[in-house]
Amino acid sequence: MSFDPAHAVRVFHEAINALDFDAIDDFFAEDAVYGSVKVGGLKGKSDILAAFRRYFETYPDQVATDELIEVVSASAARSVWRLKATHAQTGEPLIRFGEETITFNADGKIVSVEVTDYKV
Repeated sequence: MSFDPAHAVRVFHEAINALDFDAIDDFFAEDAVYGSVKVGGLKGKSDILAAFRRYFETYPDQVATDELIEVVSASAARSVWRLKATHAQTGEPLIRFGEETITFNADGKIVSVEVTDYKV
């Protein structure tokens, strides 16, 4: 059975929506990189996971939905998503729309996430 990057992205996003940090951690390669206007450039699994934890401490009620997940290569998939969340301290709503391209290595671990927000 060949690797399906779209399926892997779907399962990864399910882990994020469930706030399953053990599963999220298991998805990333040690040398992964994560790029986003919102968080900047992160290098290494530990920095990426620390940023995920900080984000979900601030926005614990996030609801994210994929509108599209498509394969872009044998090792990468692109998702188009939207999310809503509320800041835990201020109550300010956060609404984002965007896309991300996730690239996996031969072991099925994430090596790169590039996030582009449509509305900043």
